[in-house]
Amino acid sequence: MLARVYDPVRGAARRARASDAVKRTFDVVAASVLLVALAPVMAIVALLVMVNLGRPVLFRQERPGRNGALFTLYKFRTMREAYDESGAPLPDAERLTPFGAWLRRTSLDELPELWNVLKGDMSLVGPRPLLVSYLPHYSPRQARRHEVRPGLTGWAQVNGRNALSWEERFELDVWYVDNRSFWLDLKILARTLARVVKGDGIAAPGSVTMPRFDVVGDDRTDSSG
Repeated sequence: MLARVYDPVRGAARRARASDAVKRTFDVVAASVLLVALAPVMAIVALLVMVNLGRPVLFRQERPGRNGALFTLYKFRTMREAYDESGAPLPDAERLTPFGAWLRRTSLDELPELWNVLKGDMSLVGPRPLLVSYLPHYSPRQARRHEVRPGLTGWAQVNGRNALSWEERFELDVWYVDNRSFWLDLKILARTLARVVKGDGIAAPGSVTMPRFDVVGDDRTDSSG
């Protein structure tokens, strides 16, 4: 009988599938527990949003997920409805209220994304889901960030978040794609808790969030986090 020849490509593929299965199981269990445990907190935040900003309580927007597939992302609203004479939304700096800034600083606005994790649109850890309009502007290397599910937090978020340049963020995203593991995810989650407590990296220098990646010279910002 001929000895079975080890195929490193197939072996790597099997390990990747096993790792993805462990990651997905962890995501489902953790998101389920957190949704139940944080339900009172989310109810209070929803009430505060309604009082301070009115309806709708949730911000919904299509974002690209794994392999660029679109999904609807859910967050708590942090900005008021305000438009200029032509009907276009005012810049984020004029729409972001002190209450909304507090929600962002504490990351409470991100809690509804746990539902996205449970549904399979997102993972607890991965590159942050950015705007659909950015897709045509990625280089082939930058587009590799979509090889995995986007995350509530990620390697870029614990290494500077919005204080990083776009180039730095994308390099960190691709590094995560190439080096992802269950233990790295646990490390990122632990560092995320520390950053949430500190509240740093929420905005880029001179901006309320992050300048847009796809429009050079545009004074609007990217509030995708």
